[in-house]
Amino acid sequence: MQTNLADFIKNTPAGDEADAILRSCVHCGFCTATCPTYQLLGDELDGPRGRIYLIKQVLEGQEVTAKTQQHLDRCLTCRNCESTCPSGVKYGRLLDIGRHVVDDRVKRPLSQRVMRTVLKETLPREWLFTPAMKLGQLVRPLMPQALHNKIPARKSSGAWPVTEHARKMVLLDGCVQPGMAPNINRSTARVLDALGVQLIVAPKAGCCGAIRHHLNDQAGGLADMRRNIDAWWPLVEAGAEAIVMTASGCGATVKEYGHLLAGDADYAVKAARISALTRDLSEIMPAFEAELAVKLAGKITERVAYHPPCTLQHGQQIRGKVEGVLRAAGVDVVLCADSHLCCGSAGTYSVTQPELSYKLRDNKLANLQATGAARIVSANIGCLTHLQSGTETPVEHWIELIDHALTTA
Repeated sequence: MQTNLADFIKNTPAGDEADAILRSCVHCGFCTATCPTYQLLGDELDGPRGRIYLIKQVLEGQEVTAKTQQHLDRCLTCRNCESTCPSGVKYGRLLDIGRHVVDDRVKRPLSQRVMRTVLKETLPREWLFTPAMKLGQLVRPLMPQALHNKIPARKSSGAWPVTEHARKMVLLDGCVQPGMAPNINRSTARVLDALGVQLIVAPKAGCCGAIRHHLNDQAGGLADMRRNIDAWWPLVEAGAEAIVMTASGCGATVKEYGHLLAGDADYAVKAARISALTRDLSEIMPAFEAELAVKLAGKITERVAYHPPCTLQHGQQIRGKVEGVLRAAGVDVVLCADSHLCCGSAGTYSVTQPELSYKLRDNKLANLQATGAARIVSANIGCLTHLQSGTETPVEHWIELIDHALTTA
């Protein structure tokens, strides 16, 4: 694709990156065939190829409209298109650049500005979000359905193990996960404790930066990333083997710290090191498959359907590892039809684009339920909460399944 960037962005880091991405696109349309929003809406401008053209026009200085903003807003950032693209187009990065330029030039309606401000100022602050979530859970039965869907039922999370082990890894506790599903990280700590690994949480670490970054507060997102690097660095220097992610959305972002902070002289080297150490939990657990097979033999007898989050299978390009661990543990695990497609959660998308989000959720649940599984597991807090809001079938993190089997006599 030939480009002629406008002076406002030409020869800037963002402009150079966008230009290289645009020039790698060959208009083939393979991406359109696997785009969830294109499948729902049938509009070329609601598929990756059309959005790429819109961003190209914006960066070349053509008029920017609210319609352009709407088409970019409708993108889930699921990055399915990146998995499909034969040319390796880094669509997700191009979208971040395009959205930033468009939002600077098109003023959103007041209702959108208020909603987005509440999201980016509330969700990343665990000290604020967790008490609000606990209050919401107390009055959950009285809430309208739209809010009821966003608040998972409260359940016991058990104890954090206290055994010291020679092997140590750092765990990102996160921002919304401790309030919405504290059992996920505690289950992870208990499972790894049983396997001889101690998980450590750095108290000053928090949101990975994805929420603010994808809501176009990129400066705020980068500040979150720097804070995490500062919190983790002493543990890295002390010899921590890895930085473990139990939410694949966070993992996809932390693995990009090195790229996103490459221009920061104070953090570039540390950010690259942090990204290199970051592992999704599904990358850690295969090393323990043989031990799990012995410990869990015959303990999990029900069929389980696994929903692979987009941030894992497309964002991090990790496929097959969760299923492999579960099968090694003796679990009858299956994927549903169209398992590559997004469930509609996509970070804050279920709040900002509820109609599209719920259509995608219902399509996904229909496919998951067609497997005949008694339980659904996934690897990202957003997917778990979103799917559970539409079904009575239990939905949980896959590590919770293993933890329950290990701790049940």
